[in-house]
Amino acid sequence: MGQEAPCQGVRVLSSALDRLRADRRLLAGVVVGTVATLLLVQSAYRNAGDGATFLQFTIIGLTAGCVFAVAASGLVLTYTTTGIFNFAHGAVGMICAFAYYQLTVDMGLPAPIGLLLVIGVMAPLVGLLLERIMRSFRNAAPGTSLTVTIALTILLIGVAQYGFQSDGIQRTLGPLFGDRSVVIGGARVRWDDLAFLVTAVVVALGLRVLLTSSRMGVAMRAVVDNPDLAALNGAPPVRIARTSWILGSMLAAVAGVLYAPSIGALDAINLTFFVLAAYGAAVFGRLRSLTLTFAGGLVLGLAQAYAKIGFPRGDEVWTNLQVGVPGIFLFLVLMALPDAKLTVGRIVGRDTPGVPSLPASLIRAAVFVPAMALLAGVAGDYLLDLNRALVYATLLLSLVVLTGYSGQISLAQYVFFGLGAFAMAKVGGGDSILGMGAAAAIAVPFGVVVALPALRLQGLYLALVTFALAQVSRDVIFQDSRIYGSGGVTVGRLEVLGLDFSGDRAFTALCGLVFALVAVGVLALRRGPFGRRLAAMRDSQAACATLGLDVRRTKLAVFALSSAIAGLAGALYGGLGFTAGQLDFEPLYNVLLFLFAFVGGITTVTGALLGGALFALLPLVQSEAKELAGLVFAAIAVTALALGKQPNGMAGLLFARLADARRRTTPPLGAAPAPSAPRPMPAMPPSRPEVADALV
Repeated sequence: MGQEAPCQGVRVLSSALDRLRADRRLLAGVVVGTVATLLLVQSAYRNAGDGATFLQFTIIGLTAGCVFAVAASGLVLTYTTTGIFNFAHGAVGMICAFAYYQLTVDMGLPAPIGLLLVIGVMAPLVGLLLERIMRSFRNAAPGTSLTVTIALTILLIGVAQYGFQSDGIQRTLGPLFGDRSVVIGGARVRWDDLAFLVTAVVVALGLRVLLTSSRMGVAMRAVVDNPDLAALNGAPPVRIARTSWILGSMLAAVAGVLYAPSIGALDAINLTFFVLAAYGAAVFGRLRSLTLTFAGGLVLGLAQAYAKIGFPRGDEVWTNLQVGVPGIFLFLVLMALPDAKLTVGRIVGRDTPGVPSLPASLIRAAVFVPAMALLAGVAGDYLLDLNRALVYATLLLSLVVLTGYSGQISLAQYVFFGLGAFAMAKVGGGDSILGMGAAAAIAVPFGVVVALPALRLQGLYLALVTFALAQVSRDVIFQDSRIYGSGGVTVGRLEVLGLDFSGDRAFTALCGLVFALVAVGVLALRRGPFGRRLAAMRDSQAACATLGLDVRRTKLAVFALSSAIAGLAGALYGGLGFTAGQLDFEPLYNVLLFLFAFVGGITTVTGALLGGALFALLPLVQSEAKELAGLVFAAIAVTALALGKQPNGMAGLLFARLADARRRTTPPLGAAPAPSAPRPMPAMPPSRPEVADALV
């Protein structure tokens, strides 16, 4: 037994070296990352001035790294044993932190009792609930399971906002051990910091023993590979999945309670998305290795701390880069991953709504624009909300092309949206057709940049890397004073060929016209050869490559087109309130946008219109009844969960109901004129070919 651990360590080291030799990209990433880390440590030590200050920042980094490691270990544990990446992991920690506040501050329970109730009782119950919900989506596509966990995130945010923030009272958690501290090497170390270190070590050792030395741990790792085979060998998949979700939720609760005192006033959104940093640690471990996950958490925590003193001071770019360290870390780690294997064929659903012909599209567009103008005349105080719905619907058309038609996942559409608003403000006086053209054009190069990871990554990793890019864009680009900074830019409304759209009703007509034209173009694209290539790529990238289709060029083209549509929508967004700022383009909105696209129907133009209308409800409710905003979040999330297995969303349900109504009201073809003179029923006309023209 005494030599078993060293031997195992040698095997792990040998395996890691073999992997580095086999993967040049990984080797290059390790070399570059090591050199950059050493340079950062050297710069931080030099700027610290003395060893005590450097040690103080080291302790701060280790403390933050421990929280990241604990949170990321829960993500890895859930993913490796269930195959589902829990985007709601941070939301679980958030709701548990609010519950801990309720128990210890509002109800006056001692901190140990509060911790026991939250981590030992509430978190397991939340884990059981999540397992029950996700069990029915186990074999779903990555986009579907990701959307469901996003819906759960929004649901928990809505519950927290309604239950704890609707009264406007700021809730603050103090340190677990008060102001008690010790001095180590001239650096002041809080008892809380020591508790974080001890907690991380206990969690790491406990998970290591569980997964490698216990029968349950071995069964947990076996279930994700082949649940049916594991069940034949006596491993109960449901019980193992429940155990995984319970442990993951408990670790999220630990991270949430540890992190909450450091952010001041508790906020549902800030507490939820602190786990963004944990994503980087989890991916550092390839979502498999708990050892590498803990190492990634510590590296990230130290990088954040050293960046505060190691980066050049007084330079705005370096200051923004310091804030963007978590997103940059996640992006770089993802780019070091090996290329994803091409997806193989799948069974294409036959309930995809049909695509109308060009004449039908033009007729509907010609009816839609005057209808919006008439609706603007009766909208009254809700005219701004109508305009906002049309702008969001245009933005959602970018996801219809990208995700609905081609199957590519993006959580960065608000980056192009914000760039479009900025271009509209700066080009041609802020109200010209040149500004709208520039809004679409400026987004294309950034869309191509976002597409570069899509050439190598798919599914979950593509969603994470685009979300990381959204975070980095907010921290580095939008916070730059030359773009938006802490203020904003003034954006006008279009004036062209003597037509002035500065009035609210005229602006409604403009927004309706832009949506209609883009929708007609999107439908024309779907009917054409490029649309068929997108559908084929969505259904089977392997088959496309086999038949000679250039998948890489197709991905670049669809990302460029999608970004141009989003940039054009951004030009209209700036005109809503005649101003735009970096707070209008927070990374959270990308997650909400994807969820609303799914709810409305991410595969259809009608779904984009419905999703835009629903998305516009959020600011309306926040302005009319702020205390009910949380309920709107919760209602949308519940709707998304209910539509989890309906890829066409509310639009699909609407089309299905209309088809049923037509079948009930339309007599059968070839019916006999009278019972006394029966005639043979003619053959039914051939059914419409399936919309998704798969190559397999």
